[in-house]
Amino acid sequence: AGQKVCYGAFKRSCYKLAYFQDLSRRVGFQEARQACEIDGGALLSLESEAEQQLIENMLQNLTKSGSGVSDGDFWIGLWRSGDGVATSSACPDLYQWADGSLSPFRNWYTDEPSCGSEACVVMYHQPTANPGLGGPYLYQWNDDRCNMKH
Repeated sequence: AGQKVCYGAFKRSCYKLAYFQDLSRRVGFQEARQACEIDGGALLSLESEAEQQLIENMLQNLTKSGSGVSDGDFWIGLWRSGDGVATSSACPDLYQWADGSLSPFRNWYTDEPSCGSEACVVMYHQPTANPGLGGPYLYQWNDDRCNMKH
């Protein structure tokens, strides 16, 4: 994984998916963010339903191509800074895009974000998991601990 794919239609028209089958190569949120920046990009902001759909299609194509993409969530550029644990009902409003985008688009899984000590966001990609209350754990978003490896 790691090839760049470019499209004409979106404001940021090139995307790069980094997927590591090898668990030891997976990284935490800040490491993923730095890797994107070193590469001249930014951790992904998803600014619309259309862009979300584009990324889902890219992931489906990767899966179909037999390149071995299996269970493993993807970091996206949404996170909540601030001090430790956020429990208030305002918590979902505290999430912001790492690249400064102001887009209000969100695609949370049912009952997410759970907040608490989870402040960094992944796009679920668990094709083999049994579906939960919100359906399959595919493409919707979940807040996770920032030091988790994805």
